[in-house]
Amino acid sequence: MFGRRPVFEWVQPTELLVDEAYQRSLSEKSMQLIRKIVGNWDWRRFKPPVVARMDDGRLLVVDGQHTAIAAASHPEISEIPIMLIGELTREDQAKAFVGHNRDRLNITAMQIHFAALAAGDEDALTIDQVCQRAGVKVLRSSPANGVFKPCDTLAVAGIGALINRRGAQKARIVLQVLAEARCAPVAAAQIKAVEMLLHDPEYRDQVEAADITSALMAMGVPAAEQEAAVFSAAHGVSRWKALGIIIYRKARRGRRRAD
Repeated sequence: MFGRRPVFEWVQPTELLVDEAYQRSLSEKSMQLIRKIVGNWDWRRFKPPVVARMDDGRLLVVDGQHTAIAAASHPEISEIPIMLIGELTREDQAKAFVGHNRDRLNITAMQIHFAALAAGDEDALTIDQVCQRAGVKVLRSSPANGVFKPCDTLAVAGIGALINRRGAQKARIVLQVLAEARCAPVAAAQIKAVEMLLHDPEYRDQVEAADITSALMAMGVPAAEQEAAVFSAAHGVSRWKALGIIIYRKARRGRRRAD
């Protein structure tokens, strides 16, 4: 019920490993933190990293990556205490990472998602399946150059919320609309706007998914979002709702011409 009781050991920090398959990559902010820990090392503030022993005997950091790297980088630190939680499978290791980091503000929704996915979490697997079928790619982090490709997304939290509200099939249709419109990225505001048009009683019988895609492609997503920003400010409505209204007007005009 409580899991295996941990033990504490002293180890060389250079023996500790970080699994990049589900652990977060080191950003510049992380590197600054590591340098700060090294420069201001204080055993009174030390928190032992949580470590799992892999099948081959190697020690994998589940929590405390910054501390472990700082210790390995420090010229005067030869050993540190670790909290060893025993041998774990790869799935167990990922679950442990999620458990330690789910409520931390410095862990992004994408990092938690990929950790949960590695752990076989049902919700994360559903998000992954829905996105794959819709043609949307969930990124681990923002592109280094700031340029998204069509169908990329960081809106994993919004996608999860959409699935909870509408179910996997209807969520896939919403995302597919945006993927086919080549949105770059597929953003949370776009998701809510399309959801409103397809499911809100005021709009759902007025336009089809294909009409919304056509409207977005005709306007261009950046232009639609710019017009929505103006509408939002002028009418005091949320940006995503303003975007939905802008798309709806264009979609209705396009549909009347087609009829």
